[in-house]
Amino acid sequence: MQATHALSGRATEPIAYRLAAGPISWGACEVPGWGVMPSPENVLREMAELGLRGTELGPPGFLPEEPQALRAMLAGYGLTLVGGFVPLVLHEAELDSAVQAARRAARLMRDAGGQMMVLAAVQDMSWGEPQELDDAGWRRLGEHLNVIEDLAADEYGLSVALHPHAGTLIETAAQVQRALEVVEVGWCLDTGHLLIGGTDPVQFAREHGERVVHVHLKDVDGGLAADVRAGRRSLLSATKAGLFTALGKGDARIAQVMEALKTHGYDGWLVLEQDTAITGDEPTVAGGPMRDALESIAFLHHTAPTTEEINR
Repeated sequence: MQATHALSGRATEPIAYRLAAGPISWGACEVPGWGVMPSPENVLREMAELGLRGTELGPPGFLPEEPQALRAMLAGYGLTLVGGFVPLVLHEAELDSAVQAARRAARLMRDAGGQMMVLAAVQDMSWGEPQELDDAGWRRLGEHLNVIEDLAADEYGLSVALHPHAGTLIETAAQVQRALEVVEVGWCLDTGHLLIGGTDPVQFAREHGERVVHVHLKDVDGGLAADVRAGRRSLLSATKAGLFTALGKGDARIAQVMEALKTHGYDGWLVLEQDTAITGDEPTVAGGPMRDALESIAFLHHTAPTTEEINR
């Protein structure tokens, strides 16, 4: 399956064939102090038990960084590589460092069977505090995204999706709106990060669904999201307090997002990304990540189009 630009009016494939997950749903995150790093074997085993079809890479080094070893590991669990998250500095005049980082990530994804580079525009590679861009910075960001997209497609056969994300240059509602005006590449619709930044994910899906080429499904507690947006809590603090919920239990209106995506004919991956921070021992199969994923998958099947609708 290849995630492509959505075509309005096109029927979608059944949900079961399009569900994947991100390892961060099991607490796999490179942020210092985030929590217990789970074992990749446990994460992949539980993904397979849930009937998921694919995974994203997760944090650097979580999965093997040698393509054949990565392919073999995923194949052992019946999973395919969807792609991976790649932060890049795209607003500066110099682009060589970003190109080199993009090539490294793209080479691994291509050789391991991946399809999608999910890009975030960061202030610097240490995820420094984002500064508002001036007109020249926005222009460079848009132009440089086009360069990376061409490189990914022409040299590696990959698609590119721009990911609005807390702590990046495209976080707030105003920044998302400005990016929509200057960016030509496709978007990763991340329901959680859009809402955290102040953008209604349903409205985004309805108005810009034709630009969506990849989807991260998160549900979030609106009150905790408002705390993050106002600076009263850090993203990590809010996550540990329960910011991310099972789908359908938060305020992102996932069912309406799915309906809007169906209207636009989105037929790509649906990646469960319920950011989790494990503060005690790694959970058992009955623990939080597995329980929330089960609830989320059941919710998606309940809201999915029927076979008759798909074949109509």
